[in-house]
Amino acid sequence: MHYLLCYDLAANYLDRRAEFRDEHLKLAWDAQERGEIVIAGALTEPADMALLMFQGDSPDVAERFAKADPYVTNGLVTGYRVRQWNTVVGDGAHQKARGRL
Repeated sequence: MHYLLCYDLAANYLDRRAEFRDEHLKLAWDAQERGEIVIAGALTEPADMALLMFQGDSPDVAERFAKADPYVTNGLVTGYRVRQWNTVVGDGAHQKARGRL
């Protein structure tokens, strides 16, 4: 299954992230190397949200990531939620669906 970890970013996120960025990116790359994170990044203009796509048997992997993330523990993330994402199109889709061709 795929899960989206949706971060709401603090208004001063861009000003404060440098202090915690190396630790955050290490956590993210380690999760990617374990096959947990598929892709991740922040939205821009405005920089008010980030999305991290996880794969696994349950949303627990995304929850554990958020609880350990220095962006969360140091207040750069003001709130987060994990949502199951039913992917149906693309090479990595969990439940591929095709209409009539």
